[in-house]
Amino acid sequence: MNNNINVDQVLAQMRVLTAQAKGVQDASNIDAKGGADFSGLLAKSINAVNDSQQASGDLKKRFDMGDQSVSVVDVAIASEKANIAFTAMTEVRGKLVKAYQEVMNMSV
Repeated sequence: MNNNINVDQVLAQMRVLTAQAKGVQDASNIDAKGGADFSGLLAKSINAVNDSQQASGDLKKRFDMGDQSVSVVDVAIASEKANIAFTAMTEVRGKLVKAYQEVMNMSV
C-alpha cells in the first residue's frame, strides 16, 4: 500500500478552498505550488492605492468646481481613505525592506 501524499498539492488545494470560502473570485494569484504570486499581489495593491488617490483627487476637483452632487463629507472620506491606504502601503514597504535586509544578513 503506497501512502505517498504530495504535501504541496494538498496545501495548494487548501489555499484554493480557503480563498473560495472567503469569497475570492480571482484565484489567479495562486500559483501551481499554492503560493501567492507576490509581484502580482504587490502590483494590484499599488494600483489600488493609486486608484484611491486618483478618486480622492477627482472628488476634490469636482467639489472645488462647484459640483452639487459632491459634498464636503464625501471629499473628506475619500481623502482619509486614500491617506490610510498610502500609510498602510508605506508600512508594508518598510517591513518588506526590513525582512529583505534580515535575509541578506543571514549567514549561509
